Amino acid sequence: MGAVTAAPPARSGGASSSKTESYANIQAARAVADAVRNQSRAQGMDKMIASASGEVIITNDGATILNKMEVLQPAAKMLVELSRSQDAAAGDGTTTVVVLAGAFLAACQSLLSRGIHPTTISDAIHKSCAKAVDILQSMSVPLELSDRESLVKSAATSLNSKVVSQYSSLLAPLAVDSVLSVVDPARPDLVDLRILKSACQGLVFDKKVSHSAGGPGRVENAKIAVIQFQISPPKTDIEQSIVVSDYTQMDRILKEERNYILGSSRRSRLRAAMDAVTDLSLHYLAKAKILVIKDVERDDIEFVTKTLNCLQLPMSSISGRKAWICRLRGEVSVGDGKIVKITGIKEMGRTTTVLKFLIAGGGAPEIELSRQLGAWSKELRGWKATVSRNLQNPSRGDQRRNQRQEGQITNILEENVVQPLLVSTSAVTLATECVRMILKIDDIVTVR
Repeated sequence: MGAVTAAPPARSGGASSSKTESYANIQAARAVADAVRNQSRAQGMDKMIASASGEVIITNDGATILNKMEVLQPAAKMLVELSRSQDAAAGDGTTTVVVLAGAFLAACQSLLSRGIHPTTISDAIHKSCAKAVDILQSMSVPLELSDRESLVKSAATSLNSKVVSQYSSLLAPLAVDSVLSVVDPARPDLVDLRILKSACQGLVFDKKVSHSAGGPGRVENAKIAVIQFQISPPKTDIEQSIVVSDYTQMDRILKEERNYILGSSRRSRLRAAMDAVTDLSLHYLAKAKILVIKDVERDDIEFVTKTLNCLQLPMSSISGRKAWICRLRGEVSVGDGKIVKITGIKEMGRTTTVLKFLIAGGGAPEIELSRQLGAWSKELRGWKATVSRNLQNPSRGDQRRNQRQEGQITNILEENVVQPLLVSTSAVTLATECVRMILKIDDIVTVR
């Protein structure tokens, strides 16, 4: 894979010709887009990436190619960052946004050669971008998170261009079910995700069950509550010593300690303790058939409350009616270690009231934008030209195009080729902003 040619560096304190610098920036950025242009198709060939350390990676993923590409020219680096921004904003379309930006820059270069000022071009692109977003929203289809089938189709579309595309029928439902289990209705873009080997319809603690006092390792139909209290003897808030000289008073203190721990141990069937508990506490918990998980991190408490869809309560407010019931909880062996798995949780922390939108995939949004925007069609046809050029040899492009036009025109939505609306709107918006920034650069000054 060819390296991206860098523009001639400007002398320190000096400035090169603004027109020459603008052309150099556009050419360097377009070189990045051309490097991943062939990956924007189902039959794209793989690229072999060789690093200086001898590492060799074979991939057809445009985002991976951009991340591994060694880019030196500042404007070309902007397209690499553009791909990362698209991945952070939408999670897909990393190749599309770079190809769109390259097509926009090619059209801008043609306009610059006619003597049109970059600011005028930038303002026109900004207005066209707003119109394009409106068009995309008008052609979108509403989607509720309760529509699991449509979500699975959208996830499968994203996996079609990946190495694991042959397993999309297995991975797409797994990804959808995992996200639906932890999605926050107020902020659906923020999801508590962790890298696991398998998905569990419930909650998993990567800790062992405490068996030091002979407690149970498996409990069925248990009540779970997140409670703010301690199961060790309470401590005073003053730094003073209390001297007890009468053995009867000492017996009363020990009795009160046992009663306190015993009363705290009877409220529910699960204890997940952040700090170490005393041996006496473990003894009473084991007698009450309560499963104990020790050394749970404080940061995990928020994750647990979200999964259980509950609030942390003080000890005085807890009751059996306020506990959350699950069918099964027990210790499971995984490899050389053990974990605690909680399944069958009722009213898990998820909702189906958030309204999202899907849009047709397969290049349909870009073609529709090209048809409706008219004056802006030259930029967007760069994407269609890429698809046509990748189908066959350019010398036979007209023949192949005619062959495909002889086929039957179908509704791409009915063909289950869909993608989130956010992918298309984010790609158009981010590509436009990146192109506008590159257009406004008239000089590169090197500093130490």
